[in-house]
Amino acid sequence: MKLHFQLVGTIVLSVGIAGGWGCKSIRKTSPDATPLSSSQTEKSEAKTDGNTPAPATPEIAGKYNVVGGNPNGTAYKGSLEIIARGDVYQFRWDAGTQYDGVGVTNANFVAVAFANGADGKGCGVIDYRIKSDGALDGKWGYWGVNEAGTEKATRTNGSGLTGEYDATGKNPDGKEYKAKLTVEPAGNLYRFVWSNNTDGVGIRQADNVAVGIGGARCGFVAYEIRSDGTLDGIWGGYGSDKTGTEKATKQ
Repeated sequence: MKLHFQLVGTIVLSVGIAGGWGCKSIRKTSPDATPLSSSQTEKSEAKTDGNTPAPATPEIAGKYNVVGGNPNGTAYKGSLEIIARGDVYQFRWDAGTQYDGVGVTNANFVAVAFANGADGKGCGVIDYRIKSDGALDGKWGYWGVNEAGTEKATRTNGSGLTGEYDATGKNPDGKEYKAKLTVEPAGNLYRFVWSNNTDGVGIRQADNVAVGIGGARCGFVAYEIRSDGTLDGIWGGYGSDKTGTEKATKQ
């Protein structure tokens, strides 16, 4: 997979990453994400009402074979290893190029931010479940940090996913935060801008939206976990509304 996107926004991390996971083989493009001076992310099942409890998330750790398509139409294939890291997952791809990322799960969705190279330091990801009243209920993670954070955002104006929100969240260390969030359409994607100078790009799938944070170095993926354990994904990066696809089948 190859991503050549440009930076759309500036990221300011409020949670430092002290040390990494010590990764090797990988394969995607940049998950340098760190949500706002707080973050968030949570996924939800396409057909699930936003206010009902999310179904249990299947275990995704393991080794996979991957096939995919780049935004320019070229194909690629390779391997993916998913490693459980406390509340989050580490993603390592090898498809000619190495990539490393961090992922969070919610019901049968997985949101991942990734970067070129043997580590995804600086990348973060948020996965939101879109409630029936328009509120966002999220879970988020940073590369190199085993604990996840949470965030809830209440829309103050706008319609659909687009609009302005009051966000409140909790960092992995338990500290709470508040921020203003603006969501704007960006072609087939969405741009997320928080009041603490954090910027991200998201992919919506039904009542779920996966947001990658970290700047031009980071890409992001939104996977749906199929009943047979296959991960069916859409991925992209900063500076373009074009997306690629990827399917990962457990070995």
